[in-house]
Amino acid sequence: MHAVQESLLDAAPPVIERPRIERQAVTRTFDGVTCHEVRARSAVERVSETAELPFQWSVSPYRGCEGACAYCAARRGHRQLGLDAGAGFASTIVVKTGLADRLRRELAAPRWEGAPVALGLAGDCYQPVEEIYRLMPSIVRALADVGNPFTVLTKSPLILRDLDLLREAAKVAPVRAGVSVGFVDDRVRRSVEPGAATPQRRLEVCAELNDAGIPCEVLMAPILPLITDSPDHLRSTVRRAAEAGAVRVTPIVLRLPTGAREWYLAWLEREHPGLVPRYQALYGRSPTADADYRMRITAQVRSLAEAYGIGRDSRRWRRRRSPARQLTLA
Repeated sequence: MHAVQESLLDAAPPVIERPRIERQAVTRTFDGVTCHEVRARSAVERVSETAELPFQWSVSPYRGCEGACAYCAARRGHRQLGLDAGAGFASTIVVKTGLADRLRRELAAPRWEGAPVALGLAGDCYQPVEEIYRLMPSIVRALADVGNPFTVLTKSPLILRDLDLLREAAKVAPVRAGVSVGFVDDRVRRSVEPGAATPQRRLEVCAELNDAGIPCEVLMAPILPLITDSPDHLRSTVRRAAEAGAVRVTPIVLRLPTGAREWYLAWLEREHPGLVPRYQALYGRSPTADADYRMRITAQVRSLAEAYGIGRDSRRWRRRRSPARQLTLA
């Protein structure tokens, strides 16, 4: 018996295998952010219909995002890779090196028909690590060289770094931008989007892009049920989108797919515990909110967009304010 106890004590601890991506990647750390560099095996990816986004194809140079948005549906991708979809989503970024070269090959393939692509669905393509890796300029050039339409999705002012490139690309292909501004209350932003630029700064980016000739819409994404869905919240956000010259406003109610659901509900439990039962009733086991609720919110936003002239005369309301005051938040 004594010998058996000694053998158990001497036994080596179990080996915990690291995720495959960690074992295969070149790993570097910058200011507390771990970057796993992996060679891109594919560039263009199909967007799932369940995402309820107005895009069929996407290109994402990064997986994970330093914006640390509690609701981000892309957290599911980290989970599928065996990475931490919680706090690790913002501090562990997968960098797809060689993506532009791979993209050029796929765009040149006979089966590719030149469909529009969205840039940055799996992680903001202009998040801070882009200042280090600078993947976007070569991606924009690859799309421009074949005249392929694209839309850049971002919350980051860093997109303005590539404004000249975007304008050159727009000479040969339809180029658009989409800035995500689900609400304009910065107190909410500090809690649920701690690493993202302020709503005001994002709206300023929208205005600068439109002034430069790059049509920019505001994705009202996400609208947070019972937090940013009041008539005042919706009206303020749509009005400021109009002031920024947004060519369109697309309302997207919060989705809670696996991966994002656990992290967002943990945030809700900390910040708004009284809302948890109401969320359970609104979402049940589905990643989407009740259909009647979504239709009601979407109708409200569309009515407000019409009232403020978005899509018809997106600059009508902007002229009522001086440039220094037009994006001041109440």
